[in-house]
Amino acid sequence: MSNEIKHVNPGHGDYERRDIGVAAVLYFLAGLAIAMLIVYFVVNGIFWYLDKRFEAQQKPVSPLVTNAPADTRRIPPQYNEDYATYLKQGFPAPQLEINERTELNDERLREENTLNTYDYADKNAGTVRIPIDRAMDLLAQKGLPVRNQSESSQQPDKTEGIKK
Repeated sequence: MSNEIKHVNPGHGDYERRDIGVAAVLYFLAGLAIAMLIVYFVVNGIFWYLDKRFEAQQKPVSPLVTNAPADTRRIPPQYNEDYATYLKQGFPAPQLEINERTELNDERLREENTLNTYDYADKNAGTVRIPIDRAMDLLAQKGLPVRNQSESSQQPDKTEGIKK
């Protein structure tokens, strides 16, 4: 008996007849799918067990938090996925930043508004805030307040009492 490959049509290419069968490939794929399902359920069960164990070992929530939800990993449905409102109502200050760039831009806008608008600093006392450009113009026109020479000469010299 020889182990030579016999070609059906010697003029054209052919495949080796002793290759693995189609049924074996299908059985392998079915076994792989079943193994993946088993692994999925095993991993899901382990995760569920560890999650319950973690929740049981949680330390109590800080007494500063008045209305702590049971699961802080998900936003409660009453907030409609509004994370900023959820943080403001559900957690005490100081809070983590949600979006640093937006919050920094908001802070800069508030500063610009403070520096460039008229407003009351203390309405009851009648103190107003003026734009910084206007304040610099007024300061340039009137000048800085200075102490008179006579006032400074009347005050005692602080170095006179020191013995040499």
